[in-house]
Amino acid sequence: MASIDQLTERFLTYNKMYCYNQREQTFVDWPFREDCNCTPEKMAKAGFVHCPSENEPDVACCFFCLLELEGWEPDDDPGSEHGKRSPNCGFLLKNKDYTELTVSEYFNLEKDRLKTYINRIIRKKIVEMCDEADRILEILKSMLERE
Repeated sequence: MASIDQLTERFLTYNKMYCYNQREQTFVDWPFREDCNCTPEKMAKAGFVHCPSENEPDVACCFFCLLELEGWEPDDDPGSEHGKRSPNCGFLLKNKDYTELTVSEYFNLEKDRLKTYINRIIRKKIVEMCDEADRILEILKSMLERE
């Protein structure tokens, strides 16, 4: 799962990924090719960008909603996997190619992309705060038990 720094880097660089060709170019080292359902072409069409790590060569992230998926199987359908896990993704909901968007439509999509990013960061921060609160609670309990 991506860290806050990784999400921020992705958010800042993925604004170029409205273009299908840009997304497809990220799949140079994608492990699935012919005779698969999750080819680079289908992955890019579904909005994914390939963002592998040392331990996970098949990580893909939606440039728009920042949904990160790994553990792809050859029969997985990128569009349906994306839709199941992020049904409100603005990229999936738009009905036209980015080259056909008006300036207003593009800025509204970017606004939605920013809101999605902020929501993901807030959720991660809440989890971090809860983990820290649990850690402090355990320290306090152990201190009380000693008395």
